[in-house]
Amino acid sequence: MHKKILVIQTAFIGDVVLATALLEKLHQYYPDAALSLLVRKGNEGLFDGHPFLHQLLIWDKKRGKYRDLWRLLTMIRAAKFDMVVNVQRFAATGILTAFSGAKHRIGFDKNPISFLFSQTIKHLISDQHNLLHEVERNQQLIAHITDERPAQPVLYPSENDFAQIKQYQNRPYVCIAPASVWFTKQYPEEKWIDLITKIPLQIFILGGPGDHALGERISKAILDPERVINLCGKLSFLESVALQKGAVRNIVNDSAPMHFASAINAPITTIYCSTVPAFGYGPLSNDKAIVQSKQELACRPCGLHGHRQCPRGDFACAYSISTEEILETIKISG
Repeated sequence: MHKKILVIQTAFIGDVVLATALLEKLHQYYPDAALSLLVRKGNEGLFDGHPFLHQLLIWDKKRGKYRDLWRLLTMIRAAKFDMVVNVQRFAATGILTAFSGAKHRIGFDKNPISFLFSQTIKHLISDQHNLLHEVERNQQLIAHITDERPAQPVLYPSENDFAQIKQYQNRPYVCIAPASVWFTKQYPEEKWIDLITKIPLQIFILGGPGDHALGERISKAILDPERVINLCGKLSFLESVALQKGAVRNIVNDSAPMHFASAINAPITTIYCSTVPAFGYGPLSNDKAIVQSKQELACRPCGLHGHRQCPRGDFACAYSISTEEILETIKISG
């Protein structure tokens, strides 16, 4: 019935990781189907060696957003997909879906091109009164051909990825990911330093090349170069995931490294500053903990994605979180 299926998710990296739950569920129900995925350039490294992904399409916006969109549309039409499942809510991916040539064109009603889809699903925003995780929201797109229960997101580090990080696994360790694109999602630098000084284990700082300077400042502040190692920009996405899998704990912001850890079912502690778990993007690992301010702050949450600076100026949602609260979530034996 559904021999060739394309899933479209061209958002940021964390959203793409969560969309892998759709691939898992579709593969479970249609193991012989050729599954393809469309992502924005820069996120393709998540899928190196993916065991059942037939094709990875890449939207290179820097090459000319609309020129590359036309290239993709030509490829998609030539591939003759039976079904296109669009997780995105923007016109560009709506065009790809609507004119894909697929019989089944599914997406959220908030996409401005959704009137040309064969099926639309109401996009519900999660809040404290209607708790809905992103994987549950996305699952509604394919519930009619699978079931209501979402799969877990999964990433697949290779044997080589695990071999590359084996050199770091000589003793128990904790991974921290201190950075975020948004300032108000990021636990303060000095608070990370205070936390690390009180964790009696090897510490690895994870992040991208742009996070290297932050990692250097934190590692140098500890004055213990053998115990605290800055790996920002030194590992691939999947090597970072492989390292997270073996950690005693992964301590992260509300950001992509949280979803990395979820996708390998690694133990997570997520620190929420300006955002809240009720938005629907929380940790999914079996062993998970959430730490957030215990103060009743009228300004929190101040936005769905965070801000470049604290609108109130005191960043109370972050500074009111104590180091001890985070330490309590770390299981250290012996």
